[in-house]
Amino acid sequence: MAKQVKRSVAPIYLAGAVWLIFALFFSLHQVWDYLLCGAVSIGVLIAGRAVFPDKTYEVPDPKPKEPEKPKTTGNPEIDALVKERDRAVSEMRRLNDAIEDAKLSRQIDHLEAVTRKIIDLVVAEPKKLPQIRKFMSYYLPTTLKILNSYDRMGSAGVDGENISTTKQKIEAMMDTIVTAYDKQLDALYGEEALDISTDITVMEQMLQQEGLSGSDGKDGITLEL
Repeated sequence: MAKQVKRSVAPIYLAGAVWLIFALFFSLHQVWDYLLCGAVSIGVLIAGRAVFPDKTYEVPDPKPKEPEKPKTTGNPEIDALVKERDRAVSEMRRLNDAIEDAKLSRQIDHLEAVTRKIIDLVVAEPKKLPQIRKFMSYYLPTTLKILNSYDRMGSAGVDGENISTTKQKIEAMMDTIVTAYDKQLDALYGEEALDISTDITVMEQMLQQEGLSGSDGKDGITLEL
């Protein structure tokens, strides 16, 4: 329990009243008048504190804020994936702010969005995790390494042959990297696309068997009486 003191204001009011009384009933024209009034008011203030002492009371100690627990999915691999997603996206955003090339900036924007979509899809469907292991272990970190190199060279302040040649290679490589990221995202929908294709094929066959596909040239459904 913590102790708090509530100071009484009554002594201050009494001391103030002394000055008011002196002003009403006595003259305050000389220095000695003010000194006398001041001395009396101090005496009244001290006496007032004795008559109206400060009050001390206890208050409960404030509860310390518990540190927020990191959100977890219950799956350590998926939790690590989410953490890496946030780190990679944050790094891409930092690089995008640092790199001035307009085309490269748009490509980084695209990579950031696709990276988030890829990982979010796997977080929602953990069974797809094996499909992005190489993406997470090689392609994503290598992309960040390449972009960091471009950023450092751009910040060098010189246009030497090595720097210019390397930056040109990176700029040319970015088109391939963007395409690869798009294909990685598309590949995650391969199983779903196959299932839908199978469903469509089976449905088409059933509609044809029931004469409901419209392939016989008839419009609508004929009811047999």
